[in-house]
Amino acid sequence: MKKITILSGYIFLAMLTSCDNLLETTPYGQVTSQQYWRNGDDVVAAVNAVYSPLLEEDGFAHTEYTFDNCSDDMNRAGDHSDETALEMFTFDASNSHILATWKTKYEVISRANAVLINAPKVTMDETLRNRSMGEAYFLRGFVYWRLSLIYGEVPILLEDDALKLNFNKPKSTLAEVRAQAESDFQKAASLLPVSYSDGEAGRVTQGSAYGFLTKLYVYEEQWAKAIEASTKVTSNAAYKLATGFSQNFELATENNPEILFSLQYETGWTTDNSPTFYHTPQAFGGWGFHEPIADLVQEFEKGDTRKASSIFSPGDKVDRNELGTETFAGSMTRVTGYAFKKYTQFAENGDMSQSLNAPFLRTADVYLLAAEAKIRSGANGDAELNAVRKRAGLAAITNATMKNIMHERRVELAGENERHQDLMRWDKAGLIDIVAHYKINRGPHKPSRNFIKPKHYYFPLPQREVDLSNGVLIQNSNY
Repeated sequence: MKKITILSGYIFLAMLTSCDNLLETTPYGQVTSQQYWRNGDDVVAAVNAVYSPLLEEDGFAHTEYTFDNCSDDMNRAGDHSDETALEMFTFDASNSHILATWKTKYEVISRANAVLINAPKVTMDETLRNRSMGEAYFLRGFVYWRLSLIYGEVPILLEDDALKLNFNKPKSTLAEVRAQAESDFQKAASLLPVSYSDGEAGRVTQGSAYGFLTKLYVYEEQWAKAIEASTKVTSNAAYKLATGFSQNFELATENNPEILFSLQYETGWTTDNSPTFYHTPQAFGGWGFHEPIADLVQEFEKGDTRKASSIFSPGDKVDRNELGTETFAGSMTRVTGYAFKKYTQFAENGDMSQSLNAPFLRTADVYLLAAEAKIRSGANGDAELNAVRKRAGLAAITNATMKNIMHERRVELAGENERHQDLMRWDKAGLIDIVAHYKINRGPHKPSRNFIKPKHYYFPLPQREVDLSNGVLIQNSNY
């Protein structure tokens, strides 16, 4: 069944107010019960509004993917100079994407705090209250998780800060930001349901929270905790792998049990600037940014069924419904000759569909994280790795190594905003040399680049926010 359409962001005026910077954050905790927070419907509507900024161009529809342009998987392909700077590691603190994603993420935090402040005061069904608060905790934790990956040290704004209008705060340490994300995910897991009816599909679940806890623990190298959290997903039939890999990227099956968290798009209800626009070639109605390079395409093993579902390659037959079958050609792309098929579906009339969701966590990712946690802690990760490989039509691997994990994550999650972060955490662990890795010339669409350690492990704070803080925010070192 199609996803819920509650995530469109139409909601009361106060909740739609967007803050340009931390100093201008609307004190949502001050909204009175006479104006809002009257009943359970109001709480649910407020929760829906927490999801909404994630769908925007500067949320996760486009800007988040520009940070993965840094990886060895894709070319920026677009004509935006700030994206060139990100890909080539020549960016500075004035980069527009670095500012845009900061503002959007703190808007999510502000809205989540409003729910957590007010939902406990409302007379409403207790089960619905718990679910609503679980969603708010999860979404706040998710944003703090992403902030920790992009910037490292950032201010932590919680309910008490909103009530006291205490928005101009110094940075917390990376450990503190990660601890906040962990706490939020744990609270979400304790409050959220395992699953929903079709009419509520798309809301976050216990599996969403445990999946991100698994990811956080792997990044923190807390292997036992990562394995324990992963089993909450991999052993639960509610989060089983889709029968076919392509089902995760098809309109009819995009909310299957494997999808632990995805951005829910719907034509006519959500923003027009969805990931489909930025990944779909111009010939098919998109804008053709974020194109895979040949090096990624060549990484797929012979017989790997994921390749045809992930990548448009020259010669592929493309079914455009009423427009018939079209042969894909390299000339249809801006730069590399390839495109991410994962983000393209067609409406019945043959136009590019604007309703395709964008997955941000799948059970397959959790399987591979569990396999990595086991291997890096001295155990055997074959079962989890081979569960993913089997679906792709590939032979099982015995006594898998981290080299196998690195390959599998690259092809399974191609274009899903994981590769650059994976490479950086493996470098920090001494498993690869990211400086040498990014020095490799991978052809005209991914030339040799100069990654500087530790400077480029994190992006700078937006200089505008630093300036507006009057000395409270301190810029990240090396910028």
